[in-house]
Amino acid sequence: MRSTPTWALLLCGAVLCAPVALSAQSWRTVTMSRQRSGEQDLRVHVTYGAGRFKVRSVDGGLLYRMQLRYDEDVFEPRVDFEGSSLHLGVENVGKSIRMGKNQGGEMDLVLARDLPMDLDLEFGAVRADVDLGGISMTGLHLKTGASESVVDITEPNSSSMRRASFEVGAADFTARNLGNLNARSVEVNAGVGEIELWFTGSWSQDASVDLTMGLGSLELVFPEGLGVRLTKDSFLTSVDTEGLVKRGDAYYSLDWEDAERKVTIDLNAAFGSVDVRWVR
Repeated sequence: MRSTPTWALLLCGAVLCAPVALSAQSWRTVTMSRQRSGEQDLRVHVTYGAGRFKVRSVDGGLLYRMQLRYDEDVFEPRVDFEGSSLHLGVENVGKSIRMGKNQGGEMDLVLARDLPMDLDLEFGAVRADVDLGGISMTGLHLKTGASESVVDITEPNSSSMRRASFEVGAADFTARNLGNLNARSVEVNAGVGEIELWFTGSWSQDASVDLTMGLGSLELVFPEGLGVRLTKDSFLTSVDTEGLVKRGDAYYSLDWEDAERKVTIDLNAAFGSVDVRWVR
C-alpha cells in the first residue's frame, strides 16, 4: 500500500492553514444529455476544476450525459455544441473559489461508444476515475493538476491515433492498459508526485513513448512478451531496470528481437526513483 506522498501532505497543510469562509454553501444537481443525430466524428473538450470527476462510455444512442453537483454561487454548467465540436464542464461565474468550499462537487460524464472522437480532458484538484474503454479515440490529450487520478483503457480503442498525451501536475496518477490506446506515440510529462504507468493491454502496433518526470517516483509496469527498449537521461534519480539488459546506450528486454510488438521508451527524469516491474 502506498504511503501518503509528500506533495499531498504539503497540500493538506496548506488547506488546514488557509482561512475558510463561513458563508453557506448553495449546492445544485443537474443532468444534461443529448441524443446522437448522425454525427460522424466529434472533437470533445471537457473541463472540470475541483471535486470528484468520472468518465466512461455508454450505449443506447446517447451522444453524452453529464451529471453535475456544483456550488451555484461559484460555478455554472457549460455545454457548447456547434458543428462537430462539443465543450462540456463548469466555469467560474466571477466569484473567488474558497479553499475547502468545493470539495463536495461532482461531475459524472458518459460519452457515446464507437463514435470517433478527438478527446481533450482537463481537470484540476480532483479525484478522477476515468475509463476510456469503448470510446473511439482519434486523439487524446489529458491534463491534470493537483489530483488523485486513475485512467484506465479497459477495452482496445477501435480507432488508430497518432499521439496520446498526458500532462500531470502535482499528482498521484495511474494509467492502466496503455496498449489499448492504439497510439503510435505516447507522451507523458509529469511534475511532482507518484506515477504508475501500466503498459498492459492489446498492442496492435509498435509505439514510441516519451516520458519526462520531475520530482517523485515513477513505476513502469510491463507485460511479459512485450518488447521494451529503454533509454534514459537521469539526474539524481535511481533507476531499477529489472528484466532489462544494457546494450550500448540503451536497455532491452530479454526477448526484444523476437517480440511481436515493441515499445521504445525515452525517459528523462530529474529527482526521484524509477522502478520497472513485469506482470503476466
